[in-house]
Amino acid sequence: MGLWSGDEALNLEQPAVSRHTAPRRALAWAAIGRIRGHSGADADCRAGRDRLSADMALDPVALAQALIRRPSVTPADAGAMDVVQQALEELGFSCRRMRFGQIENLYARRGAAGPNLCFAGHTDVVPAGDEAAWARPPFAADIEAGVLQGRGAVDMKGAIAAFIAAASAADLAKGSLSLLITGDEEGAAEDGTVRVVEALRAEGERIDHCVVGEPTSTAELGDMIKIGRRGSLNAWITIDGAQGHVAYPHLAANPIPPLVRLLARLQARALDEGYPGFQPSNLEVTSIDVGNPATNVIPAQARARLNIRFNPAHTGADLAAWIGGECEAEQAGFSGEIGLVTRISGEAFLTEPGDFVEVCARAVREAVGRDPTLSTSGGTSDARFIRSLCPVIELGLVNATMHKVDEQVPVAHLQALTRVYGRLIDLYFERFSG
Repeated sequence: MGLWSGDEALNLEQPAVSRHTAPRRALAWAAIGRIRGHSGADADCRAGRDRLSADMALDPVALAQALIRRPSVTPADAGAMDVVQQALEELGFSCRRMRFGQIENLYARRGAAGPNLCFAGHTDVVPAGDEAAWARPPFAADIEAGVLQGRGAVDMKGAIAAFIAAASAADLAKGSLSLLITGDEEGAAEDGTVRVVEALRAEGERIDHCVVGEPTSTAELGDMIKIGRRGSLNAWITIDGAQGHVAYPHLAANPIPPLVRLLARLQARALDEGYPGFQPSNLEVTSIDVGNPATNVIPAQARARLNIRFNPAHTGADLAAWIGGECEAEQAGFSGEIGLVTRISGEAFLTEPGDFVEVCARAVREAVGRDPTLSTSGGTSDARFIRSLCPVIELGLVNATMHKVDEQVPVAHLQALTRVYGRLIDLYFERFSG
């Protein structure tokens, strides 16, 4: 199956070529002098592109299949970014590959004027797990009974395909469209979107608003838009004591009692009762480890790990300082050492309801007849990095099967999300192009 619905079919079902040599085909508008790059083409080139957009829209299902067939489990790319780049270059986007460490990233833009509406997403996926447990091979991208199955179908190769398909039919008489695609969202998220954002900011690249294609819908496509997220802090506590015999505790320093007291104090505090638009912050102990198989030995070390999901009533730095203070309090009177390491993976943020949020909600209403709930629930996403550049929301497929065996999306949902994104693009430029 080709990616285009017209006569010209671009077949991406075979493994992609090297990221540096992705093929560039001129398609139907070559005869009228299409040039690659930003929208500096003359009127004839723009007219040719507009005619092609109307007559030859990209097929989101075929593109989603091509992406799923690249087993891009973090940090592997497996040619997934080549698929994205090739499809975008055929639409006249200028594509920049930005590799940091092992991670492939891409920033693409069509148009030179403002406003610049950006779509952000990730081609990396979580492992398939036991492939024998899948009804069909997880990277085969098979369609049965109108349902596309495969790792990444929902999270989030399907949304990438839908936005590119929507962009293929977009009329950019005013403004620009861009895409920020990373291969490091499911992993450590250290060489992905955060690094691209830093580079774009340093270069002075302006992004006015951003839509992240995370699977935000819960039961029906478009039933929820995320307009913010809670922050996340991880903490590792290590208490080093002195090993000894249980019958001679005075000759040892047991690290377990101070760890138990410390965790009890941390959990006893009610961090807050909520924040407008956010659920209350919560602290969860995620691991306690001693590693002591003996019944008559006081261990030398005890460790714990915890996570705090916090709303805008707090900052990550304030919470880290609080945990540090509790560790210092427990250290007093203990002969061993208490160590603390904290990592803030994202601060809480909120995109206030206004014109941009209304454009997104209206696009859902007009495309699929549903009034979306505005929410800040759930975990973190790359929106936490993008929010430093511009207002950002998240809108994507139904998340019921993400990260699960037999991850899948109805073909009808991919087509509907393409309509949502297409209407969003139209409404956005109507509202913000001036």
